[in-house]
Amino acid sequence: MIHGNRESWLNRVAQRMAPLFESLDAPLPSRVRVAIGFTSRGAKGKAIGECWDNRLSADGHFEIFIRPDLAHAPDAMPAQIAAILAHELVHAAVGIPAGHGKAFKRVALGLGLVGPMRATTPGDAFLAAVAPILHAIGPLPHARLDTAGESTAPKKQATRLLKCECAACGYTVRTARKWLEQAGAPLCPIEGHGPMQHDPLDIIDAPEPED
Repeated sequence: MIHGNRESWLNRVAQRMAPLFESLDAPLPSRVRVAIGFTSRGAKGKAIGECWDNRLSADGHFEIFIRPDLAHAPDAMPAQIAAILAHELVHAAVGIPAGHGKAFKRVALGLGLVGPMRATTPGDAFLAAVAPILHAIGPLPHARLDTAGESTAPKKQATRLLKCECAACGYTVRTARKWLEQAGAPLCPIEGHGPMQHDPLDIIDAPEPED
């Protein structure tokens, strides 16, 4: 089966995993949205998945996000994404207020997720249970996003500074063109030397301010 977008694939996986939750007496809520996208802290955050409470949604949906820069190996990605999805679906099933406590742990372990409950990983039982689901649904239409690579966002424009020099003593300063246009040439600090002269060809770029 070929899926045109990632959300379709994710929702099909969630639907196919629903019987696993029902067998654990933790049925999935009827209103759940799943998407691949950065969590609330963005690309610099550490969370690999996030489930938002349905009480925060205008139409009562649990909103799940799975970050797009996971899994270096393409063949490892579907199972990893499914495991993260399962973790976030547990939150939706037991309720966000339950956190990673006893209710969460019971369902997560029942699904075959292992490790610390705040950062579960897929155990053998989970991989065995999800393998036929992934096989039936087909390939995930997604490739890892390299957030460490060079950004295509436009770079900040450096401030261009013009050289101004006192004709009497040679004292020099640099200032932006806008200040020359708005306030005129700077005055030499030595009394009586008056306005300095600027060289329109002597320009340097000031360092960009750090974020």
